[in-house]
Amino acid sequence: MSNWQLIETNEEELISTVIETFTQLYQNYFIHEELVNHNLPIEIRAFRQMDNWFIFLLLTPWTLARLFIPNQDPNIEIPTGWTAQERVNMPIIVIGPAVFLSILGGKERAHLNYTPRLGHYLIQPLIQSMAEFNQPDEAFAAWNAVITTRNKVIEEQKKKCEWQQEVSRREFFAKLRRRSELK
Repeated sequence: MSNWQLIETNEEELISTVIETFTQLYQNYFIHEELVNHNLPIEIRAFRQMDNWFIFLLLTPWTLARLFIPNQDPNIEIPTGWTAQERVNMPIIVIGPAVFLSILGGKERAHLNYTPRLGHYLIQPLIQSMAEFNQPDEAFAAWNAVITTRNKVIEEQKKKCEWQQEVSRREFFAKLRRRSELK
């Protein structure tokens, strides 16, 4: 057991609890901050369940982030100072310590966080300055553009790698043989 505090909930209750929790965080910590875009709401999109995680995008006036909320112990070590008992009366920390999680056969880096209502969860900040966005759709479109560019680069790199690997042993040795014949 890794001492994760989990909440038992269903999808609908979790969405409501996340919105309520981050609305309260906004009102308690961010409402008077100048670098926060007070025109943006708190909104969830792309909600899904994968492996043992609820995963979704969370838009707030201060960030666009991906959240990972476990529905069972993820067996990720809780760093010193981050147990529920240690965090319950501490001030909010927007980005906690970095941890790695295994999901869909890969590793993701995210930051541990804790609130009494959500328990332990992980957050990946995606866009940290919301100043340029007038509406939620603009922020999500900006993130979609990042994903589209990333996918295009990955595809181009894959093509390059495949092309480099298409040279067969016969072709390789044929070139060497031709060179030796020319000498």
